[in-house]
Amino acid sequence: MKLAKPLPAYLVQRFHGWKATTFSENKAWYRRLADEGQRPRAMVISCCDSRVHVTAIFGADQGEFFIHRNIANLVPPYEPDGNQHGTSAAIEYAVTALKVAHIVIVGHSNCGGVKGCLDMCSGHAPELEEKTSFVGRWMDLLRPGYERIKDIEGETERARALEKQAILVSLDNLMTFPYVEEAVKSGALSLHGLWNDIGDGGLEQFMPETGTFQAV
Repeated sequence: MKLAKPLPAYLVQRFHGWKATTFSENKAWYRRLADEGQRPRAMVISCCDSRVHVTAIFGADQGEFFIHRNIANLVPPYEPDGNQHGTSAAIEYAVTALKVAHIVIVGHSNCGGVKGCLDMCSGHAPELEEKTSFVGRWMDLLRPGYERIKDIEGETERARALEKQAILVSLDNLMTFPYVEEAVKSGALSLHGLWNDIGDGGLEQFMPETGTFQAV
């Protein structure tokens, strides 16, 4: 691949800083991770947004979380059609191979993917309606959520409601995977839905008893 270039200098500098401090001070831990393999207790499905830093929120070390990130933290329904499915592959591996005890869906405030879905579904983003738009076709997964919140008044309130619908749609779709359903029903796996307010550092969790999100 002739177009690839060396890392920018600032990333090289950061790497050497990490190697000389964090890595150097925890060599035994990193060697153990390398030799014994990963044994994460939880899978986290979060948004690609660079502002969402799940390991920082929970103070997690390397090896604790099996993390998958995509646009708007969405889970598609189980669809074994022989095509390529990155998110579904990650879920399959987490549940059947790693035997994680928890799957946590983490949504967040001011999500660009969710905003794109709002614009597309309300007819204000024709470019996302094009078949060539990967983002648009991915956000089609959230159309059922849009139908549930489209009549909410206020742009900010509607966006926040759809951000939380992205979490609920994903939790529903997780249960269409037979090995997820089996593990949940046997008590070997639990599902969790979280929404993070980036601006104030807040964290809310979905409470099925009330059907609402409540502060952690």
